[in-house]
Amino acid sequence: MGVEIDQAFVQDPQHRPNLSITKAQGIPLIDLSPITTTNPSPSAIEALVKEIGSACKEWGFFQVTNHGVPLSLREKLEEASKKFFAQSLEDKKKVSRDETSPSGYYDTEHTKNVRDWKEVFDFLAKEPTIVPLTSNELDDRIIRWTNKSPTYPHNFRGILEEYIEEMEKLAYKLLELIAMSLGLEARRFEEFLKDQTSFVRLNHYPPCPYPHLALGVGRHKDPGPLTILAQDDVGGLEVKLKHNTDLEQWVRVEPTPNAYIINVGDIMQVWSNDAYESVEHRVMVNSEKERFSIPYFVFPAHDTEVKPLEELTNENNPPKYRPYKWGKFLIHRKDSNFQKQNEENIQIHHFKIA
Repeated sequence: MGVEIDQAFVQDPQHRPNLSITKAQGIPLIDLSPITTTNPSPSAIEALVKEIGSACKEWGFFQVTNHGVPLSLREKLEEASKKFFAQSLEDKKKVSRDETSPSGYYDTEHTKNVRDWKEVFDFLAKEPTIVPLTSNELDDRIIRWTNKSPTYPHNFRGILEEYIEEMEKLAYKLLELIAMSLGLEARRFEEFLKDQTSFVRLNHYPPCPYPHLALGVGRHKDPGPLTILAQDDVGGLEVKLKHNTDLEQWVRVEPTPNAYIINVGDIMQVWSNDAYESVEHRVMVNSEKERFSIPYFVFPAHDTEVKPLEELTNENNPPKYRPYKWGKFLIHRKDSNFQKQNEENIQIHHFKIA
């Protein structure tokens, strides 16, 4: 990425980053040891469920410690990620994404029609991952996505697969706690994840000489139920405060060593019928340091019909969203992530019942 900034990266004036940082006071830091130790007391679980519910309601974001993911594995993946991105562009492009599958390397992702200052490598949790061929509602053809396998660094694929296993375990635990916080059966969300379309992403944000004009990732909400993020000590994640509608106030989530940052996404907002809200966030760039992060996006099976859950709706709280098919939504989003569009990307508010 050259020194002269390409206009494709420049944010509209109202969305440009504010370089005077407001640090996020109060984003909850939650200790998961009640569910990662043996024989936890029911009262400890109950307190944890309450804490999770309050974090989802108030912030839409929280950090977790004592999550059970081995630190050595996370460090191994972080090391592999750095080695992969340190290669020449020519070598990285040997495993570029293509028309048949979005897994692999690319550096031209767009968020809200502005190019992100980053390069990424995506790896599917399930191989093959089954999705619709097109976003056309009347087209019932499917396609099988498979992973690209870089030859460098050594055992990259093995490390990614091991990490995904740990992410799945953590995702299931978190989804159980969130389900219980909504008054649902603990395993209520499991049925949607049988043939999940989840994936892990390795992000690399090179130093940017124009941190006042560009963003690593523009403002957005995550489309799935849940995201689990590992970020390095450089930081850069900013969350838009929910209770501040007049002033657009962004706060920085300071990295906590070895913690994971969790956020609820659009599907959880729909399932909960707006009890929990998917919150806008973005990533700042750094003019001096490169930054690495590893999000794991929990996505349901492609044929999941996303709609408010029956247990959470009634006469006084009718469904606030029309049902939509996750796979069709996903393909629509995929098509708009890699090229500038003339219209807004598909969002859950397009399914909102007026």
